[in-house]
Amino acid sequence: MPLLAVLLLAVGTYAFRIAGPALGHRLTLSDRLRHLLAVAAAVLLVALVATGALTQGHGFAGWARPAGVLVAGVLALRRAPFPVVVVAGAATTAVLRLCGIA
Repeated sequence: MPLLAVLLLAVGTYAFRIAGPALGHRLTLSDRLRHLLAVAAAVLLVALVATGALTQGHGFAGWARPAGVLVAGVLALRRAPFPVVVVAGAATTAVLRLCGIA
């Protein structure tokens, strides 16, 4: 049964991916709607980052993880190379946890 569910989800996913290029010319979007869709995608990404940075299980993740995400975010905004962003965020979190900050 789970294999059937996985196969159905895979078929549905590929159908959606093919439908975009195949049917995209039939749908025209206004510039305002295109802008709103771009903003909605950014808001969804920020919500995902905030949820991952601030929560663990059903509670607050502590201060070390949000501090690491903040350091990584600042470096990303300053256009640092991706490996530097990841290592700096992880190192910040690790050092804070080593110092006893949960």
